[in-house]
Amino acid sequence: MGDLISKTIHFEKAGRSNIAKTLEAARKTAAELGVTSVVVASTTGETCLKAAKAFKGLNVVVVSHVTGFAEANVQQLTEERRAQIAAEGGKVLTMTHAFGGAGRAVRREFETAQADELIANVLRLFGEGVKVAVEVALMAADAGLIRVEEEVMAIGGTGGGCDSALVLTPANVYNLFDLRAPEIVCKPRLSRSPRRNA
Repeated sequence: MGDLISKTIHFEKAGRSNIAKTLEAARKTAAELGVTSVVVASTTGETCLKAAKAFKGLNVVVVSHVTGFAEANVQQLTEERRAQIAAEGGKVLTMTHAFGGAGRAVRREFETAQADELIANVLRLFGEGVKVAVEVALMAADAGLIRVEEEVMAIGGTGGGCDSALVLTPANVYNLFDLRAPEIVCKPRLSRSPRRNA
């Protein structure tokens, strides 16, 4: 096999204006590489429903925010949207965020950064969507919905809607540094989103 040459697509701006282009670039690359699992971050599920349709027939894992992320006892991904995603063959995963669990509680209570938030902020140097894509791949691996030895397409975004796609060989969170990112399919040129919580 010769050298694999690929070109990363760079969007001028981050955010939802890149949804269609991100999904198309991710779908094309997944097909070229024979990737059979796709992990997509979700808030309300609008983008993920589009992803479930775009990747129909593949193992599509939608990773939602935890219940209480925006407001106590509130789940942003509605039961109706979950059912729509399932009808397209997608699986929905809701669990503690890989970079925002107990460490976030410690930071809020004692005003000190924890290792998981430091890792999240280093990944944000490449953009919010890159950080999110890595995080949801870790979470899906921990849930047993993707395999750690197989390349997956991981899709994340900035604020709402996807704008970043990476080919990853995932890892479980406790083996985080075994994760590999052989290819960045697309991302915004913006190198770092404004400072925020993990």
